[in-house]
Amino acid sequence: MRVRLGYSLTLWIHVWFIGQQPLIAQSQCADRLTFTPVSQSNRIEWDKFPAFTLPFPVVYAGPRFGDTQARPLRHGFSHIESVADAEAGSVVQPGQRSITYYGIATGLNQPWELIDSPWANDLTAYRAKWEQWLAGVSGGRRNAAGKYIIPASRLTIDVERIAETDSRILRLKQDNRVPAQFRQLPDSEFVLTYKKAIRNLYAEALGYIRRNADLTGVVVSSYADTPILNNYLNVIGNTWADWTTNLNRVNYLVKDSTERAVGGPFYTQLDALSPSAYYYYDYPNQLAQDYLAYLLFQVEANRAWSNKPVVPWVWMRYHNSTPFYPRMVQPFMAEATAIFPFFSGAAGLWLWENPSVETTNTDNYAAYEHFIHGLYRLSRFSDMFQGSYERVIETPARDLMDKRAPVWRGVVKNNAILIAAQNPYAADGARTSLTVRYKNAWQRTIELTGREVYLCKFDMGTVTAIEPTQPDIEVFPNPAVSELTIRFGQTPATDTELVLQNTAGRTVAQKIAHTSAETLNVAGLPAGLYLLRVTNEQGSQTRKVVIAR
Repeated sequence: MRVRLGYSLTLWIHVWFIGQQPLIAQSQCADRLTFTPVSQSNRIEWDKFPAFTLPFPVVYAGPRFGDTQARPLRHGFSHIESVADAEAGSVVQPGQRSITYYGIATGLNQPWELIDSPWANDLTAYRAKWEQWLAGVSGGRRNAAGKYIIPASRLTIDVERIAETDSRILRLKQDNRVPAQFRQLPDSEFVLTYKKAIRNLYAEALGYIRRNADLTGVVVSSYADTPILNNYLNVIGNTWADWTTNLNRVNYLVKDSTERAVGGPFYTQLDALSPSAYYYYDYPNQLAQDYLAYLLFQVEANRAWSNKPVVPWVWMRYHNSTPFYPRMVQPFMAEATAIFPFFSGAAGLWLWENPSVETTNTDNYAAYEHFIHGLYRLSRFSDMFQGSYERVIETPARDLMDKRAPVWRGVVKNNAILIAAQNPYAADGARTSLTVRYKNAWQRTIELTGREVYLCKFDMGTVTAIEPTQPDIEVFPNPAVSELTIRFGQTPATDTELVLQNTAGRTVAQKIAHTSAETLNVAGLPAGLYLLRVTNEQGSQTRKVVIAR
């Protein structure tokens, strides 16, 4: 039977009989609200959503479009970045404000700004600049100790003046703006000297703010300066074990002086980590389908290296380095972005927009409403994220991306499990059967529709039936040169089709598997990325395959 609950929750009750004992499984699902996305440009219709809150900090740094009633604070957001004079101190309290400082290294035409060099900078001029910013943002207000009072509870600095790789660092040896004493160093020593100097320069900037501002109750972070940095394409280039144990993967800016651990003078001043989780590809590009695993990888990989809170920065546009910019992300992408990071361990979210966009762009902001809708659906289960709870991450996001597998995560509290799931690789309207589980105590097969976000809570104390799962497969070598082997745990019981496609979707090799190990001849194929799809009546699995030459 089906019972309608308040706030769009649906209670489903299924009854199985094993012998004479009925087993009852209950689930509560956060159904989708019926709303019409905004059609007018430069408008967000906040009041089409009920008022709600979340147990996490969620920063709204998007456009306000004339709102002076702090509507984001009534719809899932805890902080606002751009605050009107009429709101400050009345509608919006300092504890509900966030600040981003973009000018740490800019505006003085110094080597730090011009060539990412930590040498020969006028630190006196920089300190005067930082002092001026503190005086302005605080309105000149100081505490009894003479420190500027910051009218916010979250502060992120945005520096982005660093040579990120050894090859980029070595280019500076050819620049006469670098003092000769450094350019004359051997390459290896030049690189190490640069890394130490840039770490100290970043630390000096943040340290100046800490020494001269009252940061009591203020969470300080630095945009994108996290242990794990990567672009959209290199996630599967290293194994999950390598990403989480190999110090060569760690951003040197947040390494200690020994280069053997996360730490150092800059990292120690950060209260939270702010990875950049912007998206690079739009559908139907096949690389767009990795967006959700990419987002969760940013959270999970950085949590593996640090116990500091991870608060990803997310954007409702595609990255401005791509031809898809300034297009807004797809509705289901916006909704999933609001929900899934918390299941992977994010301590909050920072929704960003270019500060100038409100005055220079004319856009449709329906993506923002879908993001708000995602926050609203998640709020129906706020209790699951309060107090003591356990996250269920069966497969790291990196491996989900490699397998092109549906994404699911869980949160367990008492005898209940909350499941979030989506298949970013599915076609519109396609059905995906997905088995979710908690240890050996509970298991359930759910059905996903298209790319819609599934969000349901189950009472595990009433479910004992365990359903079969599709066996995993092993694909090797990867990268492959002439031959690709597909190995099954056991010989498939039913016809199993192997189809290899290029990124344009054209089939380049296929066969039916009859044994526990089959091979595909790939010797004549061009180098590049391919997709291997393994399909039988139990379902479908997909793996990424690289062919090298």
